[in-house]
Amino acid sequence: METNIPSTSTVLSALLRADFTTQWRNRRSFILILIVPVIILISWKGAVDQGRGPLALSTCITVGLIAIGLMGYSNAIARDRDKGIFQRLRVAPVPSWAIMASRLSVQLAMILLVTLGVFLGGYYIDHLSISPAGYALALLTAFVGGAVYLGLGQVIVGLIRNPETVNSTTRLVYFTFIMVGMFGQFGAFGTLTQQIVVWSPYGTVEKILTASMQPSTWTGDTSKALFLTILYAAVFFAIGIKRFQWSGRS
Repeated sequence: METNIPSTSTVLSALLRADFTTQWRNRRSFILILIVPVIILISWKGAVDQGRGPLALSTCITVGLIAIGLMGYSNAIARDRDKGIFQRLRVAPVPSWAIMASRLSVQLAMILLVTLGVFLGGYYIDHLSISPAGYALALLTAFVGGAVYLGLGQVIVGLIRNPETVNSTTRLVYFTFIMVGMFGQFGAFGTLTQQIVVWSPYGTVEKILTASMQPSTWTGDTSKALFLTILYAAVFFAIGIKRFQWSGRS
C-alpha cells in the first residue's frame, strides 16, 4: 500500500488554518490585550496635548507587544504542550519548524492588529496622525519589538513546564515590565533605574517605535537601540528554543 505524505506547504497551510481558527475562537483574549493599551492612551491625553503624541503611541504599542508575547503566546504554548498537542503533531509528518512558524504567524497578525488598533485609537480619540512613512516604519519596528517579547515568552515556556507556573510567571513579568518601564523611564525610581530602563528591552523597543513615527528624529542612539532590540530577540529565542521541551512531562 502506497502512503501519500502531504507536502510541507500543504501541512503548513493546514496548521495556519487551525491556529487562526483557534485564535478567532479565543478572540476575547485579544480584546483584553487591546483594551489595556487603549486605556493607557486615553489616560495619557495630557502628554498628547503637550506634543508628546508619538511617545504615548509608542508606550501603548509596547504594552500591547508585551501582552502578546507574555500573556498570549507563552500561555498558549504551555497549555497546548500540557494537553499533548505538540506530541501528537511531532509524530505526524510535520516539520518542527512548520509547527512553530504557524504559531508565530498568528502572533505576527496579533502584533499587526494591536498596532493598527492603537493608531486608530490615537486618531479618533486624540486626533493624532503621523506621516505615511511614519506609519510604515512604526509597523516594521513593531514587528521587531514584538520579536523581543515573543522571544522572552519562549524563554519562559522553555524553562518552565508547568502551565500554571508559566501563567503566574508571565503575569509577574508583564506587570513588572509595565510598572518599572512606564515609571522608571521618567526617573520615578532614581537615575540608575532610569538608565537601566532606557536600555532594557522595554526602553529600546519604545525608543525605536517613538523615533520611527518621526523619522527625522532618528539618531545614533536610536540605531543603537535597534541593534540592542535585535540582539535581545536573538538571545531570547536562542535560549528559549534550546531549552524548549515538546512534552510537558519530565
